[in-house]
Amino acid sequence: MKFSPHEYQRFAIDFILKNPVAALLLDMGLGKTVTTLTAIAELLFNSFEVHKVLVVAPLRVARNTWSAEIEKWDHLKAIKYSIAVGTEQERKAALQAPADLYIINRENVEWLVEKSGTALDFDMLVIDELSSFKNHQTKRFKALMKMRPMFKRVVGLTGTPSSNGLMDLFAEFKLLDMGQRLGRFIGQYRNLYFQPDKRNGQIVYSYKPLPFAEKRIYEKVSDITISMKSTDFLKMPQLISSEYTVSLSNDERRKYEQMKAELVLPTSDGEITAANAAALSNKLSQMANGAIYDDDGNIIEIHQQKLDALEDIIESANGKPLLVAYWFKHDFERICKRLQKLHIPFSKLDTDESIRRWNNGEIPVALIHPASAGHGLNLQSGGNTIVWFGLTWSLELYQQTNARLWRQGQTENTVVIQHIVAKGTIDEQILKALRKKDGTQAALIDAVKANIGGG
Repeated sequence: MKFSPHEYQRFAIDFILKNPVAALLLDMGLGKTVTTLTAIAELLFNSFEVHKVLVVAPLRVARNTWSAEIEKWDHLKAIKYSIAVGTEQERKAALQAPADLYIINRENVEWLVEKSGTALDFDMLVIDELSSFKNHQTKRFKALMKMRPMFKRVVGLTGTPSSNGLMDLFAEFKLLDMGQRLGRFIGQYRNLYFQPDKRNGQIVYSYKPLPFAEKRIYEKVSDITISMKSTDFLKMPQLISSEYTVSLSNDERRKYEQMKAELVLPTSDGEITAANAAALSNKLSQMANGAIYDDDGNIIEIHQQKLDALEDIIESANGKPLLVAYWFKHDFERICKRLQKLHIPFSKLDTDESIRRWNNGEIPVALIHPASAGHGLNLQSGGNTIVWFGLTWSLELYQQTNARLWRQGQTENTVVIQHIVAKGTIDEQILKALRKKDGTQAALIDAVKANIGGG
């Protein structure tokens, strides 16, 4: 297929070529993979500036997306690629095969550096979903930092650079520029731009940005960063977000409030406990969804309010395909049980075959877990409505999952995001937190938005 780049894609390609270090905050659906590959082809075959490229990506994206784009476009056919996923033997064979571009999943970065035994002679690095390297303490981050000096060129790609606030940006940009703009040490970054927020004596649990921090940070990274929103460049369908509120009965509410206040919930066989605030948040999210794991891992059902709501939503859809996002394993099991009782065909989207069937309109209700299917899946052909049965605190997973439907190629004029929210529960706090985080990220993206065409 012949590639005719949009103006914004030409701008992004040129930006990569002109900047040895480049951060592209490209919104979902803007074709970041073909854009980056076009720049790589130029660097490989025309300017001869690079000879061996390493791409680090989420597993499914590493396995499918990059190779599919190379095979799809005529101008990329000359790129020889090798996919280093699978067993250790398969990964080693892939790394030893002659190629221009080597693709590995992020989980195996540490193995690549520490154990693969292969020559680490790459001269260009592409980090697909840069946001997955936001934690400077992880093994994958430390391993990639060891390799960083060897790369003459680095490109970071993401649509969600600061899903949990400005603190995320330190590690991401350190990988790109080795600390030139935001500093080499997290302590230095914190001291310059943040102040302690929640603390217990000398122990600080969280930090909040100083009043000038956002503007100063954006200015620091703006020379190597461009951002583009899909709504600025594509005719996107209208996004409609709504809430389907359910109410707990008095008895269900009593159990929820008891767990919240005492961190303990008695059961017929013992009790359910939460050791700390994080565990309590997890338990309350489970209860809001309708069930909870006891201390032995057994499922204790609390209510069926959300299942009833999902049944109502499916009925009102009148056969129209629905994508249902769940969070806990017991959510999935209880949803399956209810759908089986109603004789409604459904499938979990976790294989290439199930994704193909969904996009062909063969699955009325598809179940998806944001953590395993957030990145890199094109699901817009199968429907235009997603129902959040259980919410996630992660803005990145939330946005990426929604973007499976709300993206270029969606044939419907609207995409509906419906949240089933248990009134007076942690669900409401999660939605509020997602919106608050979105504000921080939106500010970053707006601050470095590409001034295409000089306008």
